[in-house]
Amino acid sequence: MEALEGKQRVVIENVKPQLNCGQYPVKRVVGEELRVTADIFTDGHDEVKAILLYRNTKKKKWEEVPMEFLGNDKWQASFFPDSMGRFEYTLQGWVDHFYTWQKGLKKKYEANQDIKLELQIGAQHLEETAATAKPGQAKRLKKWAQELQNPGADADAVALATGVDVTDLMNACSDRKNATTYNKVLEVDVERKKALFSTWYEFFPRSTAQDAGAHGTFKDCERILPRIAEMGFDTVYLPPIHPIGREFRKGKNNAVTAQPGEPGSPWAIGAAEGGHKSILPELGTLEDFRNFVAAARDHGIEIALDFAIQCAPDHPYVKEHPQWFKWRPDGTVQYAENPPKKYQDVLPVNFETEDWQNLWIELKSILDHWIAQGVHIFRVDNPHTKTFGFWEWCIREIKKQHPQIIFLAEAFTRPRVMERLGKIGFTQSYTYFTWRNTSQEMKEYLTELTQTEMREYYRPNFWPNTPDILPVSLVDGGEAGHITRVIMAATLSSNYGLYGPVYEFGINVPHPGKEEYTESEKYEIKHWDWGRKTKISEVITLINKIRKVNPALQSTWNIQFANTDNQHLLAYAKTDKATGNKLLMVVNMDPHHVQPGWVQVPLQLFGLSADQQYIMHDLLTEYKYTWTGEWNYVELRPYEMPVHVFRLEEANEGMGHQELDDTFLPQ
Repeated sequence: MEALEGKQRVVIENVKPQLNCGQYPVKRVVGEELRVTADIFTDGHDEVKAILLYRNTKKKKWEEVPMEFLGNDKWQASFFPDSMGRFEYTLQGWVDHFYTWQKGLKKKYEANQDIKLELQIGAQHLEETAATAKPGQAKRLKKWAQELQNPGADADAVALATGVDVTDLMNACSDRKNATTYNKVLEVDVERKKALFSTWYEFFPRSTAQDAGAHGTFKDCERILPRIAEMGFDTVYLPPIHPIGREFRKGKNNAVTAQPGEPGSPWAIGAAEGGHKSILPELGTLEDFRNFVAAARDHGIEIALDFAIQCAPDHPYVKEHPQWFKWRPDGTVQYAENPPKKYQDVLPVNFETEDWQNLWIELKSILDHWIAQGVHIFRVDNPHTKTFGFWEWCIREIKKQHPQIIFLAEAFTRPRVMERLGKIGFTQSYTYFTWRNTSQEMKEYLTELTQTEMREYYRPNFWPNTPDILPVSLVDGGEAGHITRVIMAATLSSNYGLYGPVYEFGINVPHPGKEEYTESEKYEIKHWDWGRKTKISEVITLINKIRKVNPALQSTWNIQFANTDNQHLLAYAKTDKATGNKLLMVVNMDPHHVQPGWVQVPLQLFGLSADQQYIMHDLLTEYKYTWTGEWNYVELRPYEMPVHVFRLEEANEGMGHQELDDTFLPQ
């Protein structure tokens, strides 16, 4: 037993945040607060001091932040990481004998007790600290010690001993030789700000040709970039751009047999022309792709590529590395299945192969290849069907060299599996938002995402649709449903995306018996009128603009739900402390009927008094409403605008476009 352990009296426990007892790092972006809390205490009545220690793992020196005592032995402190990469943090606590003495001195003085001996004890503390302090500090400490040893009036001595100057210098020179350091060094993965705030638009490059029936190219994709940028998107996500297998190619509407000339599914990757590092010849060349990436960057857009670990039967890997696939007793290779569904055009990779090390290295090299072409974002297809160990290793290794890389996990599966993917390194994650259709469901789900431990590792990216998913909310809701769902996605989550053209044009015909689009673009080339505008596309453009100029919408974690007296109305507030930006969203969850009701404004969150008059500026319609107090009336008509996005403005900020005084309210 070491002697030091016997002198360490402070206990540090219940440290948060930490994942799986420190097994995984928590997540933040550059400049985002990491608030650490812990229970820190000691035996008896001595006073405790504590600090938060943190550093970038590339640095040796630890930074210190004094912890704040909250009461009941709970402490907290925060730091704001200033660069990408891994940061470490831990805690340290110690018994502060001088502070304990200060409090005792003050109590005895206030009780009119004799404090001469107490002042001698204080002088001794100062002298002992001076012995290990820097010369300038030691000189001041010795001077104060002499003053306490030869005190004048008790009041003056107490004022000196408990004053700010003495306290601050003793804190700076505090004796920590018996300090307790928390028994774990925890980590935080710090990513660029786009990890927390991004706006995604998905389209199929082959459907961008100007002429009907033609196959789109990367040069065609360049042509529509200004339109997507004008709509306010900063990320363009492309389904796989690789050669498409010819063996067992699927036809229109997922037909088992393709007709001559049908293009097949982009997710059936690989053919004689190459595999995951090759480009479908009809799209253009590698140089064309690089030009497209550069053109997107000029418009403030990043390209996100699909990373799908699967192969068509004629992918070069099948012949070159047959050990990476499963083979059936009849000598045929095992294709993908999700009984009763069969995907004959896709072969899953066997992660239990004896050659797993070479498989992992090759798969990582695919990402390295596209990073070299300027791609910094990957949407990963079905990561939950690949081994967790591979992802943990691969993402860690990629980020060591390229900390700016963003990985979006496309996993709609069991909660624990989705959560694990977030813990092991995926930057963002798809969610169940698509299937939450009532106000209560939405409240419960957002509370789980933002108010539980999930907030520390699971960054949601809300998608109201995908090429695979046409939810009932869009089928039944029509235009109003499309508008409602995109505004909700864009305001509930700071990361959101949509599968573009069909959403803009309100296409919502389902495949019979399935939650999928009929005549899906996955299996055929479409010809879109990229110059066409709709009410849906105009709302998308407007809400993206609103997101960019209102910092409160650039975080997912700041949501607070508000009460309403109508179950069809969902109300929630978001604020930004740094700018004072304050928003209140009110959503009509019923796409078919007018829904009136009263909303309870969170006055405390907004810094308003109970009788204060204020302006609610609807950023979607530009109307301004004069409200007073807590409960106020709304009426949302789905065929006009099914959502309010209110920005709180002080009554003296002036009236803009039009002020509406709600004097017409029913009594």
